[in-house]
Amino acid sequence: MKTLAAVARDAGAPLVIEELDLDELRPTEVRVRMVATGVCHTDAVVRDQIYPTPLPAVLGHEGAGIVEAVGGAVRSVAPGDHVVLSVNTCGRCRHCLEGASTYCESLYALNFGGTRIDGSTALTDAGGSAVSSHFFGQSSFATYANADERAVVKVPDDVPLELMGPLGCGIQTGAGAVMNSLRPAAGTTFAVFGAGAVGLSALLAAVAVGCGRIIAVDVNPDRLALALELGATDTVDAREGDVAARVKELTGDGVDFALETSGRSDVLRQAVDSLGVRGTVGVVGAQAPGTETAVETGLSMTRGWSLKMIIEGDSIPQVFIPRLIELWRQGRFPFDRLVENFDFHDINDAFSASENGEVVKPVVVFA
Repeated sequence: MKTLAAVARDAGAPLVIEELDLDELRPTEVRVRMVATGVCHTDAVVRDQIYPTPLPAVLGHEGAGIVEAVGGAVRSVAPGDHVVLSVNTCGRCRHCLEGASTYCESLYALNFGGTRIDGSTALTDAGGSAVSSHFFGQSSFATYANADERAVVKVPDDVPLELMGPLGCGIQTGAGAVMNSLRPAAGTTFAVFGAGAVGLSALLAAVAVGCGRIIAVDVNPDRLALALELGATDTVDAREGDVAARVKELTGDGVDFALETSGRSDVLRQAVDSLGVRGTVGVVGAQAPGTETAVETGLSMTRGWSLKMIIEGDSIPQVFIPRLIELWRQGRFPFDRLVENFDFHDINDAFSASENGEVVKPVVVFA
């Protein structure tokens, strides 16, 4: 069948909307008619080939839509179900079986490899050439996608699919880092470094779990103002002075928990230096492979701080995404404040709006 897709053909170049051929479903796949899909920083770093998914490729990994058909082995969803698409995992390795599926042994191949695990692609262009598919098990920058069942999360029929897609990655990553990974107790102190979609989702989660002092660090005054509206008790403009010193002034000795979301080594160092005794810093900001960060390891030993690398908020999407939806329904997790919709044909504008800081979380909507 035909699908209209935004194709990344050249590194760093705008996506090109083309009609592609989508092949037949495999037994473990779900055909989804896409209603909307989020635009994430990870899409941009792959478009720019910082992470080298083979081009040409259809990216997109925060899809939301309606199931049109299922493969013969699919049991979790049926035609007509409303779904959010998330990260893909094998379900068979030790980490998946232990409930830590975001650390799946096949994570890179299944999400960034550009093919199914057997090496086939679901997409071909008008000239008959293969186009990389199954980005995060979905490739949701298209009107239709053949998604792997393990990347599919059933959601209630009465929630707006135009809003739900970002729960599949960016919002899940930030909220899960707090709720699943760091797990701050009520009354503890928390600082988030970077007030983008991931960082502000983490902030919302910190509010929801009852952190006492919540500090947002960024260079964008509009983002810092939004952070205060969403529940931050304090903000720090990273352009002004020593960030770690200012965080410690606000807290007395440093924070119990910090989360680095920007993907910058210098910011990670600031987050580490902002920790109090026995504090923990979580890292969700994606950096280029091989990146290193220098931290003080002498006196720090007496402070007992911890560093935790986190993928997809340590979430099991089929469990965690419904929980976030319920919190949103209760008014305790207003992630809709972060979202702005774009028409699918304006997808490059959505990327630009995200990259220049105009929009926190762009979501492209299919007509």
